[in-house]
Amino acid sequence: MNYFSALATSVIPNPTPTIPAEADGLLLVLNWASGIGLVLGVLGVIIVGIGMVIQLQRGEGAQAIGKLGWVLLGCIIITGAAGIVRAFV
Repeated sequence: MNYFSALATSVIPNPTPTIPAEADGLLLVLNWASGIGLVLGVLGVIIVGIGMVIQLQRGEGAQAIGKLGWVLLGCIIITGAAGIVRAFV
């Protein structure tokens, strides 16, 4: 039998993380920044979509795909950054 499977579950600690009271202001700023960033990201996707419609009528639609990629990459970075910082706070 494996040593680790033989340990009783009462021996293994189960810590519960708590957020310190001093971090409330930081979490508020993170929530606002994340929300504003995501709203601006959605607005950016809408603007790029409008630009794609206009450029497709001109025959230049392939250039707008790169802009959409940058906007989506920005959304991913904003969302990921907020999650990473919340994990450490």
